[in-house]
This record gives sequence, C-alpha cells and structure tokens, in this order.
Amino acid sequence: MSENENLKFDSKCVHAGIGDYEHGPVIPPIYQTSTFKFESTQQGAALFKGEKEGYIYTRMSNPTVEAMEKAVASLEGGYRALGCGSGMAAISTTLLTLLNAGDHIVFSEAVYGPTATLIVNVLKRFNIESTPVDSTNLDNIKNAMKPNTKVVYIETPGNPTLAITDLSGAAEIAHSNGAVLVVDNTFMSPALQRPFEHGADVVVHSMTKFLNGHADVVAGIIVVKTQEDYKKFRSVLNQLGGVIDPFNAFLVHRGLKTLDIRMKKLSENAMKVAKFLESHPQVKWVRYPGLESHPQYEIAQKQQSAPGGMISFELKGGFAAGEAVMNSVKLCTLAVSLGGVETLIQHPASMTHLSMGQKAREEAGITEGLVRLSVGIENADDLIADLEQALEKASTV
Repeated sequence: MSENENLKFDSKCVHAGIGDYEHGPVIPPIYQTSTFKFESTQQGAALFKGEKEGYIYTRMSNPTVEAMEKAVASLEGGYRALGCGSGMAAISTTLLTLLNAGDHIVFSEAVYGPTATLIVNVLKRFNIESTPVDSTNLDNIKNAMKPNTKVVYIETPGNPTLAITDLSGAAEIAHSNGAVLVVDNTFMSPALQRPFEHGADVVVHSMTKFLNGHADVVAGIIVVKTQEDYKKFRSVLNQLGGVIDPFNAFLVHRGLKTLDIRMKKLSENAMKVAKFLESHPQVKWVRYPGLESHPQYEIAQKQQSAPGGMISFELKGGFAAGEAVMNSVKLCTLAVSLGGVETLIQHPASMTHLSMGQKAREEAGITEGLVRLSVGIENADDLIADLEQALEKASTV
C-alpha cells in the first residue's frame, strides 16, 4: 500500500498517482513516445519476459498513462486500473475479457445506448447470450440468472433514467451464481460512490465524463481488484489495442485533482435545479437521487455519499415540449455527453439512445419526452432562470 492510501479522498484527488521524476516536476511529464529504448538485448528480453519492470511500447504501458491509472485505482479502492481510448473501449475490453462463446450476461436495461447495442447486437454474433432486466428489482436479476451466466453488468444510476440498483444485493446474486459483477460508475465517480465497497468485482468508467470533467477528452478506464485480474485484463487490452494516449491521460490526471470539489458543487447545484423542476407545472416528473420522490431514494442514501449532477425529467407536453425547451435554453448547452463543468441538456430518444430502438427504449423507461440534464458548476440561480424561460416557451407548443 502506498503512503497515499492513508489520505482522505480529497487529498488523494490531488496527490494520487504522483511519483518522483527526473528534474523534480510537480506534475508527471507527458511521455509522448511510441517506444522506449533498451539498455541491451538482455534487458529488452527481461522486460518482455516480465522479469524486470520497465517500458517497452506505449500500447503496452507508458509512464504518463500509468500515473493516471494508479490515481484512478487509488480513488476507487482497486488494485490497478487500465486506461482505454474511450468508455466504450473500456466496456468492450471488459466484456471480451470476461465472456466466451456460449456464455450469458445479465445487464441493466437502463444503460448507455451503445453499451446495450454492444451486448445485444455485437456480442450476439459471437454466440454470447444476454438478458436485459429492470435491475432496480433484485428479483429480476435473480430470475434472469442461468447456469452459463458469467457477468452481471450494472450501471447505477442508469443512463438516462437515473434508475438505481442495490449494488450489495446485485453482488450477492452474482457471486452466489458464480458470476462477476461489473459496475459502470460513470454517473457517480468514486467521489460519490465506490462499488468495490459494495461487492463489485470490476468497475468501469467513461473518463470523458466526471473523472476528466472538462469536455476535452475522450477516454475510459477499467479498475480491477487483484493482480491476477490485472494481468488478465492487460493481456486482452494489449491485443485489442484500445488504449489511451499519453496526452489524454495527462489531461485526465489533471482533471482528477478537482474531482472532489467539482462533484460537491455539481450535487449542490443539481439539488436546487431538481427541486425547481419538480415544482414546475410543465414538468410531469423528475428523477434525481437526492429527491425523496425518487423510487430508489433509500438505496441511493445507502450507497451514494451525494446525489450527483445528473437529472432526468419528463415534460407534460411530450416530445414537442422537450424539443422546445432544448431549442430555447441559452445558458445550458444542447449537446450530448455529460460530466463537464458546463451544464449540458439533451434528448436521449433521438440522440444518445437512438441506437437501442424504440421498443428497447420504451422497456427501459426512456420515453419520447424524456430530457437528460447534466448540471455544471455555474451559479444555480442562473441555471434555474434559463430553464424557467425555456419552460415558459415550451408551454405554448
């Protein structure tokens, strides 16, 4: 265990993954190189055999990437992490490491659209079965388990409905059936939720979102619990090649330094915005983990330290009203993605979850009028004023 492991979380955000470097830089240098020079053929051979530690080729490992990986692993409470070129690269690598032809996966029906498409359409081509379930009801997970189930894949809160799954209960079901629990922790980040503490075996993130926090990186990460798992996942990632580059790793590591303070501000803002939306006559319902009206509010209180920055809400005017709101906002930005310092608003049915198809969206509760809001760090009163004027315009459609 490194000395950083004894630090409080906010201190870890600043110092995790930082080592000693030539010339004494405070920040890890960017090793923007594809390959590394060997001292001798003997040393090169020893590196390839794993007899010595060192660097060979950036697809396999790189000092800048490794510093960021160690930081995220420390924040999540895992053994090691593996930086990937995108969130989907992390998810694809994870599932291709854990699943073989003939296996079965149970997954939350409310997940990021491309994740569902990967599982249902792409993995099916390799004879991997799948069953989507409403994982907020643990009985649904239990009833979906089969003798060949190898993975239970949970995204909580779910994208975009903010459905919350009891991680401890899901872990118990997975483990009692010999399966691995994989948790997508993108919406919360380790600042607000640490799945390993609730029984998860693997944690994945789109680091494009809250971990980086500045809308200038596309990246993903896999965090594992053991050295054995790390070697297994690293082998597959090296062969698939979906790795993160040094510069993006540098930017993510920079973003981690403000993760704790950003997530606190985001949560404060989102709570104010969610309460405003819940009281507005044009809003049919609001899903936000910090509101007592959330169906899984008690579970959120148990496994999340704060409610986060994501809000979903349904307008009484349906698609037309949602379209009017998104076209009328001025401070909020109409764009996909989430987790940055700026507030983003989007329409899942026509954007991020279009690839799922209408039937799958309906089954997952992704209605035509659902709006997803990623609350930023602007002044909450300014955000509310912007949404209020947009809702006023929507009331006339």
